Amino acid sequence: MSAYLRPRVPGATVFFTVKLAEPGSDLLTRRIGLLRDAVRETRAARPFRIEAWVVMPDHLHAAWTLPEGDAGYSARWGA
Repeated sequence: MSAYLRPRVPGATVFFTVKLAEPGSDLLTRRIGLLRDAVRETRAARPFRIEAWVVMPDHLHAAWTLPEGDAGYSARWGA
């Protein structure tokens, strides 16, 4: 198990790499519309600014900036 550094800085810009459990899958690009909808719904419930987002078939990279006073980036992935 990896030991990730998870800083909790309100208003921070954070970078993520998220990989699918099945390497080589094309799920993220094949179902990109569902991913867009999920991000839109999450941002409506828990705002954040998207600085950059790259979606590849089996993983994505994202850089978000959280609102001032908010350090809860992990809640956005589980929303």
